[in-house]
Amino acid sequence: MRENSARWHIREATFNDVGALVQLEERCFDYSRMGRRSFRRLLAGNTGHVFVCMSEDGALAGYYLLLTRKNSRRWRLYSIATAPESRGTGLGRVLLEHAIHTAQQQGAISLGLEVKVDNTAAISLYEKLHFAVIDLLPEYYDDGTDGYRMRVSFDTSTNQENR
Repeated sequence: MRENSARWHIREATFNDVGALVQLEERCFDYSRMGRRSFRRLLAGNTGHVFVCMSEDGALAGYYLLLTRKNSRRWRLYSIATAPESRGTGLGRVLLEHAIHTAQQQGAISLGLEVKVDNTAAISLYEKLHFAVIDLLPEYYDDGTDGYRMRVSFDTSTNQENR
């Protein structure tokens, strides 16, 4: 992990985190927000893996959500968010590296995601960690914005299969 990651503590989310997760969603996104019921369902099930990042003062600094499907080794980064006051600190990269590591440790062969085509900061970070654009998704988001589907493969023998 990066040198400044000591400022944060990443752990699996619990039901006690749901209120703070919903508040963070409202602060970070103006589209496709997840609500209390969605977070509770994901925490109760076995296909969602929600991790929270707490700052030194105990505040929620960010989170990510990985989704899996039964009998699939291709995982999906459904959501990743950093609190506005934590942006520019390297936390996004720390969260993404943690998500990649988590997926790899659980036997995933790849990790995919969707991102708005105009989210250049996120796209740049994803590319630095070897994600590649594999598809254009016209009008993918609620506001009509196009998206990119991106993926990173962990097993070099599956690179052609995952493209």
